[in-house]
Amino acid sequence: MTLQRAAEIELRIEDYAFGGRGIARIQTQQGPFVVFVDNAFPGQLVRAKIETKRKTFAEAKLLEVIERAEIETISEFQEISGGPYIHVPVEIQEQYKKTSTLSTFQRLSGIQDSQEKFDTFISSPAHYHYRNKMEYSFSCIEHDLHSNEELDDAFALGFKRRGTWWKVESLNKASGLFDQAWENKLKDLRIFLQNTGLSAWHPPQKKGFFRHIVVRKSFLNDQLLVNLVTSQEGIEQFKIQEFADFLEQLHPGRIAGLWHTINDNVADRAKIENGHSTLIFGQPVIEEELAGLRFQISMESFFQTNPACAELLYAKALDYLFEDPFELGDIAMDLFCGTGTIGQLMAKRNSSVRIIGVDIVEKAIEDAKENAAKNNINNVEFYAADVSKFLREYPDFQGKIKRIMLDPPRAGIAPKTLQKVISLGAQSIVYISCNPSTQARDAATLIEAGYQLEKYALVDQFPHTGHIESIAKFKKA
Repeated sequence: MTLQRAAEIELRIEDYAFGGRGIARIQTQQGPFVVFVDNAFPGQLVRAKIETKRKTFAEAKLLEVIERAEIETISEFQEISGGPYIHVPVEIQEQYKKTSTLSTFQRLSGIQDSQEKFDTFISSPAHYHYRNKMEYSFSCIEHDLHSNEELDDAFALGFKRRGTWWKVESLNKASGLFDQAWENKLKDLRIFLQNTGLSAWHPPQKKGFFRHIVVRKSFLNDQLLVNLVTSQEGIEQFKIQEFADFLEQLHPGRIAGLWHTINDNVADRAKIENGHSTLIFGQPVIEEELAGLRFQISMESFFQTNPACAELLYAKALDYLFEDPFELGDIAMDLFCGTGTIGQLMAKRNSSVRIIGVDIVEKAIEDAKENAAKNNINNVEFYAADVSKFLREYPDFQGKIKRIMLDPPRAGIAPKTLQKVISLGAQSIVYISCNPSTQARDAATLIEAGYQLEKYALVDQFPHTGHIESIAKFKKA
């Protein structure tokens, strides 16, 4: 067999690699060859498209599951590309995640006894309907789930077809990831909007009216904040108030507020900042509770997608941070603090310790200060600053920062920034990561700088996906 880039090929998945990649092994003219297939699972027969090819392996995009694995079950939910393992029993998902992550962490960090330092695996309290935010796409190009055909001039509302950016599979029943009542009625919403006579977005041609619906849910009060994203094209014909009335009839008492965003940016994104938004009715935000603290969440705010599981993640991270005693005058830093969730929880856990939160995004710091005031948290301070310049700008903190809580973006910490973190001289660092592979890379740097890995835990915040989060505690040798 000769394997070429962009080729479509049938593969039997034999194993599972970190990040939700199925492993297939084939024979080529050049010899044994490994193919990694995103979102595939051992035992499946799949059709995949080769994306990249190297000397001994290739990476492929999953197009279709032809045969399911023997361990997979029939799901009551509609399968979507964002929940590829919905048919796999959760306990088996967790085992594969744990094994592959521990192996990857050891390989990339170079810490040979890392698996001995493993503390615990934390499961999500809810395995279904755990998400508090979901984005749905419109498209006039639909992949029909019954006929398995592409339909042009359609009106689809749901999720992108696996392996495509232009085709949408209409959601006709709940996905199992978001609010069940909302998703079971999304079909009714689609029919109402189709009957306006305005078109769904045409991704290749970058024209059309209806583009996205974004929904945020408050588990605290079971309310929904909705944002309908459209273009300007045909706006005179659209009666937004009729849509608002229908939405309230469809979900009586649950709609906290409705936003309408007009976005003519041709990029296929639903971000509010790409357009102009108007509050049609209700409240501009919803309120959520996490670990006893209240937070106001706007459409554009970052907030943990699985708040019930986030509580467990933060509790474990705080256990790591505070298990060593603080001395008088010691300061704990929440670095990359965002809107200050972790910093407030740190301050709440130990009111006698001075907490400082640092983030380069000024708007996030403003929100953090506001959230702390609303929660009556008094022993936390927030600073808008670049970590590389923080001690120069605030020299009073020199030598006083004894504990650091890190929660960087998925890409991890830039090498220069990590060196600046190390230069702060903290006795211990607790590192929360949504990508254990970049955490493992950074762990190697921390080890070189004189820190030791003391313990770490894994947290399954996103059941039915390949994603896993980790918490690691590093302590100066």
